[in-house]
Amino acid sequence: MARKAEVKRKTGETTVSLKLDLDGSGDSRISTGIGFLDHMLSHLAFHGLLDLELEASGDLEVDQHHTVEDIALCLGRALSEALGDKKGLRRYGEARVPMDESLAEVSVDLSGRAAVVWRVVFISSKIGDFDSQLVEEFFRRLALEVGMSLHVSVPWGTNDHHVAEAVFKAVARAIRIAKSTDPDRKTGIPSTKGEL
Repeated sequence: MARKAEVKRKTGETTVSLKLDLDGSGDSRISTGIGFLDHMLSHLAFHGLLDLELEASGDLEVDQHHTVEDIALCLGRALSEALGDKKGLRRYGEARVPMDESLAEVSVDLSGRAAVVWRVVFISSKIGDFDSQLVEEFFRRLALEVGMSLHVSVPWGTNDHHVAEAVFKAVARAIRIAKSTDPDRKTGIPSTKGEL
C-alpha cells in the first residue's frame, strides 16, 4: 500500500501545496521563496528517502515566520497521513550526524504524542538572511503535527549553517529509520497498548 499524502493550505498569510511519498528515493522539487529553507528541506528529503514536491509562497515582506511555520504544519500533516495506521513500523529512530565541526544527535518516536526537547544554540540571529530561531520553530511545528517525540541536541558546533544542516540531516535519518518496516514485527502496532 502506497504511503503517500497531499496537503494544500491557503490562508491570508501563505499558500502551500505539498506532495509526499514516504517510500521514495529522496527526490525533491522545492520552491518556498526562502533559499536557505529550500536547501535544508532538500537535505531532509534526500537523507530521509522522502520524495517531496513543495511549492509555497507567503508574506515574506513581513518576515519568514508564517511561511516556515505553515510549511512545517503541512509537512507534518502529510507525514502523519502517509504513516497511516502505523502497523509494522519500527517507530523509533536515532541518528548522529557530523557536519564539519558540528555534531547533531537526534532521537524520534512516532508515538502519536508531540514532545520536543531542543538543545541547540545558534551563535548568530541570522544564517544569511534566514532567522536562525526559525529552525527550532520549524521542528516544533513539525513534531506537533506528526505527533512525534523529537529530541535534538548539538553538543558542539561553531558555524550556524553547519549546525542547522547537521540537525536537518540527523532528523531526516532518524525519521528514515522510524518510518521503516520492522522485519521482526511486520504487522501489528508497535505498542503494548495496541494503538499509537
